Amino acid sequence: MRYLTFALAKGRLAKKSLELFEQIGITCEEMKDEKTRKLIFVNEELKLKFFLAKAGDVPTYVEYGAADIGVVGRDTILEEGRNLFEVVDLGFGKCRMCVCGPVSAKELLQHHEMIRVASKYPNIAKDYFYNRKHQTVEIIKLNGSVELAPIVNLSEVIVDIVETGSTLRENGLEVLEEICPLSARMVVNQVSMKMENQRIMKLITDIKELLEHENTKH
Repeated sequence: MRYLTFALAKGRLAKKSLELFEQIGITCEEMKDEKTRKLIFVNEELKLKFFLAKAGDVPTYVEYGAADIGVVGRDTILEEGRNLFEVVDLGFGKCRMCVCGPVSAKELLQHHEMIRVASKYPNIAKDYFYNRKHQTVEIIKLNGSVELAPIVNLSEVIVDIVETGSTLRENGLEVLEEICPLSARMVVNQVSMKMENQRIMKLITDIKELLEHENTKH
């Protein structure tokens, strides 16, 4: 039997995914060691391998088959636009992708003005403005605190992830339009899905049943 390899987005997402996997019997004790310098973790008995990656790289590892399965936020999946199967909404890491800015920018969005949009997610921003709103805009890619852009007049609005909206409010900004809901997703390599169909489908079914069970409890 070959190993099934999982690529997990570092941080909170990886922690939550592992807790979820444990409930369906997929465990990896090695990963719990906080001090470890290891890059790849193995469960010999179940023939599973795990590694942690930067969120933006997870879809790449999965598309190229370096990982059979990945867990990453939907924002990353949409931004990266890789060829893979998105199979389960894991339901955690819930937030929204939104167009935000000062109240004064609302009119610019309604009148389809040529505006500047700053974002860490240029592809999502472009798809939204060009394909859904049919509004021509200039998109500026930023890597850090995007909220700064409208404050220093780099852009009229931003496209960013909104969880509670408190950072926006503190900076005099608000959600002007909602693009889409986001949460953690499980993705699968297209070839692995064919080659390891039984094992992967069982995994998907087990996770879906677990999530349904948890949802009926709440």
